[in-house]
Amino acid sequence: MKANKWKGIIESLLFAAGDEGLTLKQITHVLEIEQKEAEAIMDELKKEYKNKERGITIMELAGTFQLGTKKEHASYLKKLVESPHASTLSQAALETLAIVAYKQPITRAEIEEIRGVKTERPLHTLAAKALIKEVGRAEGAGRAILYGTTKEFLDHFGLKDLKELPPLAEKEEDLFNQEEADLFFESFQQQVEE
Repeated sequence: MKANKWKGIIESLLFAAGDEGLTLKQITHVLEIEQKEAEAIMDELKKEYKNKERGITIMELAGTFQLGTKKEHASYLKKLVESPHASTLSQAALETLAIVAYKQPITRAEIEEIRGVKTERPLHTLAAKALIKEVGRAEGAGRAILYGTTKEFLDHFGLKDLKELPPLAEKEEDLFNQEEADLFFESFQQQVEE
């Protein structure tokens, strides 16, 4: 297989790995190539990203490679994050935020089990808005990231602590409490949009 094809596969792997990145050992294992070959491909990729007018780059941090945005584009990224349109939360993000708030610490897999759909993007959005953060790692295989809410979450909702969250419905008779919790999160969405 040609180095160019390896480059495309490595780009895909780095994109899929996200913020966690990949070590050289992981890359060599997945591609089933020697470390020297992987190092050479990574060097070529880094040079290509530096030489071209591209919006992303390959960074090496703490022994892992990951995709990142170029520093010279920081002002545009800041505008995007600060724009009024960037402050609204999707229904998926609101659902995810509610699950994290009530069930924390919780893993992505546990959130996806509750929601029944993938949750990577809503988690990324919530983390970017500093409403949730990584609070540890789960025990067991893979040591999945545990998510919890932040001080900013409490500030946005006007809460002193999580004990002030409205109770969730445990039975059908408690639907009023569930509606109260739903209204609570809907009011947050309206605050964010204003």
